[in-house]
Amino acid sequence: MEPISNTIPFLLLLLWFVLKISGSIDSITSTKILKDPETVLSNRGFFELGFFSPPNSTYRYLGIWCKRVSVPTVVWVANRDKPLKNKSGVFAVSNDGNLVVLDDEQNKILWNSSVSNAAVNSTARLLDSGNLILQDPASGTITWESFKNPSDKFLPMMKFITNTITNQKVEIVSWKSPSDPSSGNFSFGIDPLTIPEVVIWKNGRTYWRSGPWDGQVFIGIPGMNSDYLHGGNLVIENKTYSLSVANANEAQLFFYYLNPKGILEENQWDTEEQKWEAAWTAPETECDVYGACGAFGVCNSQDTSICSCLKGFRPKKAEEWNRGNWTSGCARNLPLECEKNNSSEENGREDGFLKVEMVKVPDFADWIVASEDECRVQCLSNCSCSAYTYKTGIGCMIWRGDLIDIQNFKNFGVDIYVRVAYSDLADESGSTTKDVKAVIIASVISGTFILICCIYCFWKRKSQLKFLFKTGDMKHDKMDQVKLQELPLFDFEKLETATNHFHFNNKLGEGGFGPVYKGKLVDGQEIAVKRLSKTSGQGLEEFTNEVMVISKLQHRNLVQLLGCCMEGEERMLVYEYMPNGSLDSIIFDSKKKNLDWRKRLIIIEEIVRGLLYLHRDSRLKIIHRDLKASNILLDRDLNPKISDFGTARIFYSNEAQANTTRVVGTYGYMSPEYVMKGQFSEKSDVFSFGVLLLEIISGRKNTSFYDNEHALNLLGFAWKLWMEDNLVALIDQTMFESDYKIEISRSSNAKATWI
Repeated sequence: MEPISNTIPFLLLLLWFVLKISGSIDSITSTKILKDPETVLSNRGFFELGFFSPPNSTYRYLGIWCKRVSVPTVVWVANRDKPLKNKSGVFAVSNDGNLVVLDDEQNKILWNSSVSNAAVNSTARLLDSGNLILQDPASGTITWESFKNPSDKFLPMMKFITNTITNQKVEIVSWKSPSDPSSGNFSFGIDPLTIPEVVIWKNGRTYWRSGPWDGQVFIGIPGMNSDYLHGGNLVIENKTYSLSVANANEAQLFFYYLNPKGILEENQWDTEEQKWEAAWTAPETECDVYGACGAFGVCNSQDTSICSCLKGFRPKKAEEWNRGNWTSGCARNLPLECEKNNSSEENGREDGFLKVEMVKVPDFADWIVASEDECRVQCLSNCSCSAYTYKTGIGCMIWRGDLIDIQNFKNFGVDIYVRVAYSDLADESGSTTKDVKAVIIASVISGTFILICCIYCFWKRKSQLKFLFKTGDMKHDKMDQVKLQELPLFDFEKLETATNHFHFNNKLGEGGFGPVYKGKLVDGQEIAVKRLSKTSGQGLEEFTNEVMVISKLQHRNLVQLLGCCMEGEERMLVYEYMPNGSLDSIIFDSKKKNLDWRKRLIIIEEIVRGLLYLHRDSRLKIIHRDLKASNILLDRDLNPKISDFGTARIFYSNEAQANTTRVVGTYGYMSPEYVMKGQFSEKSDVFSFGVLLLEIISGRKNTSFYDNEHALNLLGFAWKLWMEDNLVALIDQTMFESDYKIEISRSSNAKATWI
C-alpha cells in the first residue's frame, strides 16, 4: 500500500481540476445562468466569457477575452455603458428568449440583446471564433451574435456592414479610456459614398479616411496591396456594403483595435516577446488626420511646414497659416474664366488643368461614366468641377467645390488634375520661356530621330507575328523563344471600340494581371479582353507567361485564346467570352440551384479532363498553380473551361518536381509543401482540385467557410465528417431538392469514391 504522503499531491490536483470544472459552464439557457465569478469557455478554450474589472477599476462588466495568449485581452463588452458596482452580476436568457445582464442585488436589467424574434427556449454559446451567439435550438437559427454587435475590437470572420436602406450598421466604438469601457469619442466603419471607403469618426465627424475602394484596395493607404487586411474584401450588394477580414493562417493571432485616442491598430501576437505588436496604425502622421491643411491645401509629412497650397492658390488667412494653423485652407489666386460673365471661348481664354502627382485623392468624389479623355472634357464643361482623375478599377472621378484632405505621398498615390484659371496656366508655362529656344532646337534634332524610330516601329509592327517572348521560368534554350505565327493580333482601336472605351459597365473583374472587360467585335462575336495594368510588374510577367503557355494548348476544357494586342505600352489578351462567368459566381450564390447533382458531376469530370490534358496529354506538361473556382469559366451550356495561366509552369520530360522562392497562387488552395517549401508538381494541382471538388459538392467557399463550433476550415470540416461517417452533411442541401436524392446518398456512402 502506498504511503498517504504520496497520494496527497494527486488529491490536490484532482481537487483543483474539480474546482476548475465547477467554475466554468459550456452554455447559457433559461435554466442555466452564469453568476460572477463563473465563466463560459469556448469548445477548444480559445475564448472565455465572464465578468471582469478593467485595470484600475472596481466596476464589473460582462465580457469576452482571449485565452490563447498570456496577456489578458478583452475583445467584447456587453454592459459597457452600465457597469456593476460589485460582484452581483448575473448573465442569463430571459423569459422572452433574450440575453440579459442583471444586477442581482437590485433586480435590475443593465443590458439586453433586444431581439424581437428570439425563441423562448434560446441557448447562448461561445464559439472558438470569439463569437457569442444566441440560437434557436429547434431550427438552429442564430437570432443574435456579438460579431454583429462589436465593442472596440474587430476579429477575423467578422464583417463591417452598412445598409443604406435599413440603416443597419456594424461598427466598432472605442473605449473612453483604458480603464473605462464605456462608449468613447471614436468609431470606425464603412462610409457608403458613391465610391465607398472606411472612416474613423470623432464625435460623428470624419477624423481619418482610407480613400476610395477600387475593387482590390483602398487607394488612400500607402503600401496597401490585394493581400492587405489578411485577405480583406469589400462587397456591395442590394445597397449593403460589407467588409470582411479572413485569417488564412489560424496560428497567426491578430485583431483590429480602435484605441481611446482614435488610433486604429492591426495588432499581431508576437510569440517570442509574448506581447501584442502593432503591425499597422492609422492615423500615423499629422497628415493622416482629416483635412489637416483645409480646402485646396496639400499635406506632406516630410516637409518642415507640412501644409502648402495647390498651384494657383494662396493661403486664405496668411497670418494663421504662418502660425502653423492651416485649417482655414487656401483660396484661388484668380477667378476661373468660366465664372466670369464674358465667354471664355470668345476671348480664347479657357480654364485648364494642372497635374498634381502621387496624392491621396480628395474627399467627396463623384463617379461618372466616361473614358479617360471624356473625363477631362466633362469636368471642363462643368464650371463647378474643381478636379478630375481616372483610376483603373474605379474609372472617372470628379470633384465639385472645395478639395478637402489631399495628402502627398512618396512613390504612391494617384495623379489628379486640378482646374485653374487661364492666367495660372500661362504663368506655369511662362516660367519656362528662357528654355524655349533650347527646346525648339532639341525638338528639331529629336524629331528627326523619332521619325526614324517610328519608321522602324512600323516595320516592327508588320513583323509582330514573329514576336518573341522570354521568361525566367524557362530554363532550356529550346523553350526560351515562342513564335506566334498562328496567333492573331488585334488593333488597340478595335478592342477599344469593342469594349466601349473599356467602360466601367463592361468590366467583368480584375486580378493581379489587370482588369478584364467584355467586348463585342464588329462581326458580332463576343470576347473577353484582359488588359495588362500599367502599374503591375507582376502582370507583365503573367502576360508573357500566359501567351507562352496557352498558345501551345488546345482542349475543349481550356479557355480559347483568340489573339493578343501589343501596341506601345498596351498588352492585352483576347479570349472567347464565357456567358455564365466563373464557377464561383454560381456555386457560392443563389444561382447555384441551377447546378443539380448530375450537372456538378459533369463539371467535375470535365475539369479532370482539362487537368489531365495539362499534366499528361498535351505536348508539354503544364502545372497550373492557381486552380480555383474563380479560374473555371462556364460557357453558354455550363461546360467548364480552365483559365488564367499567368502563374502556370512548363515542365519537361525529366522533371517531376520544381522549387521556387516566389510562391504564387491563392491561399486555401495551395498544397502545404508549396506554401512552406516552395515545392510544386502535379500533386500541387491535384491538391487544389481536391479543394475545388469539396467546394462544388458543398456549395461552400474554402477561403471564407468557417465551422464556428469547432474552428475548422472547409478541409477540416470535411475530414471531421469523414471520420464521423457523415459525408452526406457536407453536400449542398439545395441538391436534396432535386431528383437525385438516391444517387447523392449512394455517392456519399461509397467512401471509395472520395479517396
